[in-house]
Amino acid sequence: MLRNMDNCSKYSQSVFMCNDIYRRSTFDKNHPLSIPRVPATVDLIKQLEWLPDNVYYESSIASIEELLRFHDADYIEALRQGEKGQGLSKEIRTLYNLGKIESPIHATMFTRPAISAGAMIAAAEILSSNIADDSRRTIYSPASGNHHGKKNRASGFCYLNDIVLAILRLLDNGISKIFYIDFDAHHGDGVQDAFYDEEKVFTLSIHEEGRWPFTGALEDRACGSALNLPVPSNFNDNEMDLILDKVVIPIGQKLKPEIIIIQCGADSLADDPLSKLKLTNYSLWRAVRLSATLSNKVLVTGGGGYNPWSVARCWAGVWATLNNYDIPSELPAGAEMVLRKLKWSRSAGRNPPEHWFTTLSDTRNNLPIRNKIRNIIKTVNEQC
Repeated sequence: MLRNMDNCSKYSQSVFMCNDIYRRSTFDKNHPLSIPRVPATVDLIKQLEWLPDNVYYESSIASIEELLRFHDADYIEALRQGEKGQGLSKEIRTLYNLGKIESPIHATMFTRPAISAGAMIAAAEILSSNIADDSRRTIYSPASGNHHGKKNRASGFCYLNDIVLAILRLLDNGISKIFYIDFDAHHGDGVQDAFYDEEKVFTLSIHEEGRWPFTGALEDRACGSALNLPVPSNFNDNEMDLILDKVVIPIGQKLKPEIIIIQCGADSLADDPLSKLKLTNYSLWRAVRLSATLSNKVLVTGGGGYNPWSVARCWAGVWATLNNYDIPSELPAGAEMVLRKLKWSRSAGRNPPEHWFTTLSDTRNNLPIRNKIRNIIKTVNEQC
């Protein structure tokens, strides 16, 4: 499944998983995921000289058998037939939520998500096989993080749920304490639902209230095996810091997870078109850095994010954060060129601000912490 997997398992303490399919695979031109998020992230990291050959591993496609650990056989076959024939009957499209704006039929509608799943399953195998080793092991798969996918239907741009498949592999391999943290602007419903009754998996989602998929209320299974923190629009850096310090990190310290999985959707950033949150990438990097201290075995994914500049800058910085690379105040010429070559059809892409080209880190905002955030924290702490 993973090229040089033995070497990866034996030598590399930090692993970057990806595949060239993301350079040649796109949704239709009007889809939010038609932007080159993952290639830009990889190219930016390479230009910053943060990706030596011994940490990059090209992930392989998950087998049908592996996908069937969670997904239904008929649904998998529909994805394969849709990719092969570039069309499906109305009945099949309706049954599996395919051929719609959110989940169009396209040339890699099976292969692309199956490769993302392959990366996550391989990551789970590596982490679980080294669980007895107290040394630190970090795996980053920015193309993964499809947290909405359902057992038998596409949902929210996600055809498969690679996170669920990774967690199932961890459980199959005997891991008994898994902490999943979701920083995406949209509730991680697919992951929560898959482990509704599984005490070995604790899911925590910080997401924008009142936004699709309209799940993940504060009272939704709070302090059971899941916790949801729906935050208001304009959620800012100071508010994220407080939630991390008062809720997320204390819960993780109490759980003492063997493995932590962090979904780092970049649609919670202020420059993203599909949310009304106001975080800077500095805030997300801090969230990843602190969350990663909760276990020596860490798996980090991408997720949402629909502005090519904000996503590439954020996800490159996630890799730097995980590996303690110094983030330059001004990008070198090669990295700047990667960002200047990006195109975006939305209005914000017609005249992008200069700092989207020349810097990696956003300027941290310093906005007040609202009472609503304090009340969320108070409610959680009273319940827990």
